[in-house]
Formats: sequence, structure tokens, C-alpha cells
Amino acid sequence: MKIQLPEKVSRIIQTLEEAGYEAYAVGGCVRDSVIGREPADWDITTSALPEQVKELFHRTIDTGIEHGTVTVMMDREGFEVTTYRIDGEYRDHRHPEQVNFTGELREDLRRRDFTINAMAYNDSCGMVDLFGGVEDLEDGVIRCVGVATERFEEDALRILRAVRFAAQLGFIIEEQTAQAARKLAGNLKDISAERIQTELVKMLVSPHPEMMRTAYELGLTRVVLPEFDACMETPQHHPHHMYNVGEHTLKALEFTDPDKVLRLAVLFHDFGKPQARTTVDGVDHFHGHARISAEMTGRILRRLKFDNATMDQVKRMVLYHDARPQPDERQIRRLVHRAGEDIFPGLFQVMGADILAQSEYRRLEKLLNLEQVQKTYEEIMQRRDCISLKQLAVTGKDLIDAGMKPGKKIGEILKKMLEDVLEEPSHNEKAYLMDTYLKKN
Repeated sequence: MKIQLPEKVSRIIQTLEEAGYEAYAVGGCVRDSVIGREPADWDITTSALPEQVKELFHRTIDTGIEHGTVTVMMDREGFEVTTYRIDGEYRDHRHPEQVNFTGELREDLRRRDFTINAMAYNDSCGMVDLFGGVEDLEDGVIRCVGVATERFEEDALRILRAVRFAAQLGFIIEEQTAQAARKLAGNLKDISAERIQTELVKMLVSPHPEMMRTAYELGLTRVVLPEFDACMETPQHHPHHMYNVGEHTLKALEFTDPDKVLRLAVLFHDFGKPQARTTVDGVDHFHGHARISAEMTGRILRRLKFDNATMDQVKRMVLYHDARPQPDERQIRRLVHRAGEDIFPGLFQVMGADILAQSEYRRLEKLLNLEQVQKTYEEIMQRRDCISLKQLAVTGKDLIDAGMKPGKKIGEILKKMLEDVLEEPSHNEKAYLMDTYLKKN
């Protein structure tokens, strides 16, 4: 099997080989090359010790030298070069207590997580596939290298990575690997929130976000996202629905673009339903679920260490996903003002995904209404109607210049002016607003 290595990668490997060492491209870059994907980065493994690597190249960075990793800089581009190693005992289900360097490629490959990530390649020897990675790629299988329980005991994050790779590649998880994941899922409690966040986002923005169902079935979400389990166990006996809350969410994810904020918003949009659920005459109702969902979203995203900007946008999308506006300009201007212009038109996509994942009852009617609402919104944006204080023709400085004292009163007047303009955009004239509202005050 022939892989086209980038010129800089070939130069690094060749330099190491000419010095008497072994060197191979390894891991994800080999996997992606085999299946015809463009690798995001190229990692190199070598028999050379870190100090020996540093002697061979003009510029290197000690990015993880205690674990054998040196970054070799080639024309301002960095490539990680790591010495063959054997990991010592893992005591925290994540990091080895020590790393021992070895001269054997096989020993280095056998410590890796999955067969599809345990292949190495160089132009001299070709493909080195000691654990059946190529076959598993052809068969669409995620399989641990060696004994699955041992790999997962070493590093519990691998349990979540198994599902993430399955979601990204559209693969199935081999049975023994799945059984080990189910057995050891509880060890995910020892993994940092930042690592959980990274794997969750990669899974969500993958071509198969519905693999969250597998994470649930294997018991992973019970540890890292128990709120999702509650959704998977909450029915929706209502004409507008045909799935339980969790299955509805999984279906809605399939109708959403692979964008982090959008898919997070869809994932969380109904998390409040288990709390809000009431049943009258056999029909379930979820009054106020959007507000509860938004509050839960904030807590969960903080727990998972998301950045403030992501938390803010996702929370607002969740809060307003069930706003159900009519194609009325006044109503839509007020919705945009409350929710924030920055989350449109993403909010329309969340609303649309929500509808498409419901029952067929009045579905067409709801979709046509949403289409009209979006058209009205676009007309409002094209006209540049005022929808926020920053677009108001009058500023606080204008009011101070007109003789008002700085203070709370200025904010109250600006708010009244904005309410007027949201109702009637033509009133966004400085002369009109000053004359109308300064006379009243």
C-alpha cells in the first residue's frame, strides 16, 4: 500500500533514517490517508531518543520531551516526533506514571488505543499494520489493540473516543470493545471536564451525531451527561410527537448543520422536559421547558468548561427555540431584540430541526409558518430596522447634551424610545424621538 507523504514529513523521516534510526508516520495521519481523507496533521514515531532528534534538526521545540516528544519545525510548520515508548502503570485512568523508551516499533504500536490508529508507514518499509488496522478500516470497525479492558483501564478517555471515532467514520464498535466500554464506563468520572468537552463536541459535529444513542446504551452519558439519560427515559405522549424526548433530540441533530453552537443548542433544547412534564388525560405537556432547559444548559456548559461566548449563544438559542413567532414584523423585531441578532439565522435552523423531528401532525403548517417568519426577518434585516439600542438614532450623550443629568433616568428614556421604534421603525429619527420623549420628561 502506497501513501503519499508530504514533502516535509518525508524529509524528517529521511533525515532520521540517514542517521541510522527508524522513523515512520504514525496514527491518525496514516488512518486518514488509507481512507482517502486529508490528515489534519502528521505525527512521526522514531527509534531515536529526543536528544538525538534535536541534534539532527536546526530548530526544535520541547513540547513533551518527558514523554519523548519533540516538535521539529520545518519552514514555520511543526511536526511532532516521538520516540518509541512503552507506557508504565496507569493509576488515574488517564496518565502513565512513567514512560520507558524502547527500540521496538511493535512495542510502541501495541500501547495505542485502536487498531485503526496503530498503523505506521514510511516509503522504505511501506505499511506496518501489526494489529489488523487496514482490515478494520475496510470492515468499518472500531476495535481496541489487544485486550479492550486493558486499554480502557489504562486510559478511560478511550471509552469516549471509541464512540467519537465511530461517529466520525460511520463505523460500528466491535463487540468485545463495546462490552469493555460498558463495563468500565464509570472510570470516565476520573477524566477532566475539558477532555470530555473535546470528545463530546467532536462527536456532535461528526456526520453521525446520533451516535449519542450508543454513548447512552453503553452507559457513558450516565457519567458524563446524565441529563441526556433523563431525556432518553422521558416519553412524549402528545399529538405533536412520535418519539421520546431523547430520540426526538437525536433525530433533530440529524437535521442540523455540523456547527458546534447549533448542535449543542439542539442537544440541550429539551433537557428541561423531564422536569417540566405533566400529564392530563393521558396527554403530556411541557410548559416552561425552554426556560428550564436554558438554565440547565448554562450549568452543564459551565461544568464542562465551555467558553463564555459559546455558553451565551447556546443558552439563548435554547431559551428561544420554542418562541413560535408569527410572520408579523412587530413580533419578529421584538424577538430579535430579546434573543440577540447574532444567533439568527441559526435559531431558525434549530426551530426547523425541532419541527422536522416531531410527528407529521401539522408539520407542514409549522414549516410553512417558519418559512414566512424567516422571510419577514430577512426583509427587516435588509431594511436595517432598528432592533437594538446601538441602532437607535438617539444616544445617552445626546440626552446629556440636551440637559439631562447622567443616571438611571437616561436608560429608562432610551428604553422607551427603543420600544417605540420596535413598534414603528419610521420613528427612529433623532428629531422625533428627542421632541417626543424630552417633552414627556
